Amino acid sequence: MLNFYKTIDNCVRPIQQYEPGCWISLIKPSEQEIAYLVDEHHIDQDFVRAALDEEESSRIETEEGQTLVIVDVPIAEKQEDGSLLYSTVPFGIIIAEKCFITVSLRNNSVVSEISDGLVKNVQTNLKTQFLLIMLLRISVRFLQYLKQIDKASSYMEKQLHKSLRNQELIQLLGLEKSLVYFSTSLKANDTTMEKILRGRIIKLYEDDQDLLEDVLIETKQAIEMCNIYSSILSGTMDAFASIISNNLNIVMKILTTLTIVMSIPTMVFSFYGMNTNLPLPYFWFPLLIALVASGIAAFILIKKGMFR
Repeated sequence: MLNFYKTIDNCVRPIQQYEPGCWISLIKPSEQEIAYLVDEHHIDQDFVRAALDEEESSRIETEEGQTLVIVDVPIAEKQEDGSLLYSTVPFGIIIAEKCFITVSLRNNSVVSEISDGLVKNVQTNLKTQFLLIMLLRISVRFLQYLKQIDKASSYMEKQLHKSLRNQELIQLLGLEKSLVYFSTSLKANDTTMEKILRGRIIKLYEDDQDLLEDVLIETKQAIEMCNIYSSILSGTMDAFASIISNNLNIVMKILTTLTIVMSIPTMVFSFYGMNTNLPLPYFWFPLLIALVASGIAAFILIKKGMFR
């Protein structure tokens, strides 16, 4: 999908066709749309396709007056059970001489917010500033999703206090996996932003440096939050694993204790069922012995706490 946007009256608005200083947004582009960029705007084809590789890592490079910045953006996908799975996808930003281009395999909230005019002070013709605003929105979105993950994990923990079910444990495992994705992506994004801060690839003015420093602060805060939440969630998972193991041991202990008590009548009646000269071979006598012996065994086991 190919769309054009431009700042008009201090607001980002969609336009019908390319204009100098506009923003070209590609989401899951077709071969024809990729060919349009390459042929009409002379964009390096490798730059465009790099952002379409799900395994592409965050980086920055420049070639023939064009700069490619690839960062990871967070996304939230709804699962069949209604829960959200958080992950990241590469997001390519190409700064060319006459236009600003973004390329992504999937739609994401950062592009939607800016294209809908929800982000203020966006000037599509000021490419470096526009790049930094996008990076800032990506960092903010990471923080928002991390808070959602924290709330979801707290809710799952409360549910597990009531009843240990596989569904909540699987959802906690999914959240733990999401935090691993976020941590890896945030560290890679932080490295890319540090390279931008040096000013060797992209020229930065004083206002741009201040904005980039804000981006770095938000990113480092997201990394710290991700590490904290990951540690808490890992500890929670280990605690519930121990609880499950302990509950299983309690169940097995009670079943074993019941088996011991129930085996006493079987032993008594087995002796009387053999062709041996046992005293008082009447029905009531072995029954009495079995009941008394089982009662004594149960009393001793209860005293030792074997039924708790």
